[in-house]
Amino acid sequence: MTLPLSEIEVRVLGALVEKETTTPEYYPLSLNALVNACNQKSNREPVMTLQEDAVRHALRSLSEQALVRSAGGDSRVPKFEHRLNELFNFHRHEIAVLCVLLLRGPQTPGELRTRAERMYAFEDLESIHAALNLLMRRDPPVAKILPREPGTKESRYMHLFSGDSVPATLSNVERVAASASNPESERIQILEQQVSQLKSELLALREQFADFQKQFQ
Repeated sequence: MTLPLSEIEVRVLGALVEKETTTPEYYPLSLNALVNACNQKSNREPVMTLQEDAVRHALRSLSEQALVRSAGGDSRVPKFEHRLNELFNFHRHEIAVLCVLLLRGPQTPGELRTRAERMYAFEDLESIHAALNLLMRRDPPVAKILPREPGTKESRYMHLFSGDSVPATLSNVERVAASASNPESERIQILEQQVSQLKSELLALREQFADFQKQFQ
């Protein structure tokens, strides 16, 4: 395995991990299903618009690093699955936390507890911290804590599959993900992605407000 992974490789890997748990009946994923999972507008930060060729290229790179493989079976359509559990022997709560970090970037423990709920039911924040500590204590570590930002109560955590620097900004991701060949089409695509990102941020704010309301129920 050769790290760090690109943004697209991280998205492909995270999408495979997520779908294995949330929709096991459709897993492993065909290339078309994987493209749709990567470009999903919910539970993704940032929202991407990846083309089939970009996902195919990421699959090839991940396969060379033994992180992904083509799944056997009777289907004529090639399907793909991740190999993280074989390589790292993750516990269920670890893989749930790692999946959110892969798909949504740096997160606070509170955000992780809410957003990992579809994959694993964490009882409290202590159980989230326990999973994070396991990820950080691995050899080599696959997660780390970031310095607390001014005005915030919780520190954020990030995965280390793309190295130990803070993830690229949305504009950088857009440059990687954009596939249009002419300037006008590329400009429209970037604007569409920015709108999608704003929708994603609005969804995150709604989740935080819902958590806040629960304190008074």
